[in-house]
Amino acid sequence: MLRLASTKTPLAQIATRHVPTLRAPAFTSMPRLYSTATEELDLVVIGGGPGGYVAAIKAAQLGLKTACVEKRGALGGTCLNVGCIPSKAMLNNSHIYHQTQHDLKARGIDVGSVALNLPVMLKAKTTAVTGLTKGIEGLFKKNKVAYHKGAGKFLNANEIEVTGNDGTVSTLKAKNILIATGSVPSGFPGIEIDEKKIVTSTGALDLQEVPKKMVVIGAGVIGLELGSVWQRLGAEVTVVEYLGAIGAGMDSDMAKAFHRTLSKQGFKFKLSTKVIGTEQLADGRVGVKVEAAKGGNAETLEADVVLVSIGRKPYTEGLGLENVGIQVDERGRIPIDSEFRTSVPNIRCIGDVTYGAMLAHKAEEEGIAAVEYMNGGHGHVNYDVIPSVIYTHPEVAWCGKSEDEVKKSGVAYNVGTFPFAANSRARTNADAEGMVKMISDKETDRILGIHIMGPNAGEMIAEGVLAMEYGASSEDIARTCHAHPTLSEAFKEAAMATHGKPIHF
Repeated sequence: MLRLASTKTPLAQIATRHVPTLRAPAFTSMPRLYSTATEELDLVVIGGGPGGYVAAIKAAQLGLKTACVEKRGALGGTCLNVGCIPSKAMLNNSHIYHQTQHDLKARGIDVGSVALNLPVMLKAKTTAVTGLTKGIEGLFKKNKVAYHKGAGKFLNANEIEVTGNDGTVSTLKAKNILIATGSVPSGFPGIEIDEKKIVTSTGALDLQEVPKKMVVIGAGVIGLELGSVWQRLGAEVTVVEYLGAIGAGMDSDMAKAFHRTLSKQGFKFKLSTKVIGTEQLADGRVGVKVEAAKGGNAETLEADVVLVSIGRKPYTEGLGLENVGIQVDERGRIPIDSEFRTSVPNIRCIGDVTYGAMLAHKAEEEGIAAVEYMNGGHGHVNYDVIPSVIYTHPEVAWCGKSEDEVKKSGVAYNVGTFPFAANSRARTNADAEGMVKMISDKETDRILGIHIMGPNAGEMIAEGVLAMEYGASSEDIARTCHAHPTLSEAFKEAAMATHGKPIHF
């Protein structure tokens, strides 16, 4: 079987790539009690999100005396507190509710009346988040990472002033400092966020009642996931997207199929449409003024809630970068070299606040790699195989290049697809929407990209990531035994279709 070494994209080359954690609350003034550093640490991490807390734990495991500064009052960053984790709790439970309403009878399961108890659903989300944040605190204690609840600010290249949530002010001195402050939602010019009627992802995760009508501005990952939650719970959801396709740069074939699927579920889409602004209507609702992206007659969409989800921006507010001479680029990102160093050699930077995809797992990988470089070792992040997942139902997941990107590169390629409608497990589960698409180099058969829309796509993509990391060919996967009956057989059959012919389609 053919095996080829995988290629690694240098970090500097991903500066122009942007995919799609929230601004921590401002603290009221308190008495300022001062203390000074008594010993020099090996590392201070500013930010306790996925990148920051993972880096802190890894550093401690390597024997570095480490502290982590986080001002939210809870570890895990946006991802855990008001992002990835609570959204998945709502996605899962809203799917169960929707399935109970619309799917169980056909499966031979008769139930009585079904009613939504939104306060309990929101409580279940909060319980999941609280348990996980406490779990990270436990990992800090286990690995002897000092946890400082407060806002960190550079005094100089080796000292961080920490304004604690309790009003105390102290100074941490360290040989190395790692910036992992994440990102916040991008605002929309002229639209004021109140997190009640006009919300970001934070407000959309805490609505106290199901809106009759919701307008989502932006058809990326966040907008489609949270729109899906409230659509399942009974809202009429209209998604407005400036571009001509949904899905934030996913493969165009998948984007079209995904568009069709969500439309069948009840989503309404206005693509190639720009938002002009919003207005308060007489009945208390919000009017969203839109027109064709290329210009045309304007119209007003009425909504009980408007979700603004047009991407995220790096968060460096109050960090004191000017005190150490670090400048940000035109998009607010902190420039770094291939070993995550900023313009100040002992200060490194990872995650959403610098280049690349704004993804929690990408930040985690960078956190570990940055600490390994810092400790005199070798770090590894393969930016060519960072997976992306949209956790709707069906899920959409991908890694590597889209067919559009491969075509643009001029490389000759093969494409293999296999529908879940021809997969025995998917058919048995009556959950067979979607397909697996695999792209390979025509000459070498090395896999260039993998795209999945279907049940458990977010789990299945891990096989594709591993295969691409090791430079596998489609034949390698096609000749690897997959258990029967499983959804993963669709992955094997797509590989067979890429270099030859599938058996079951």
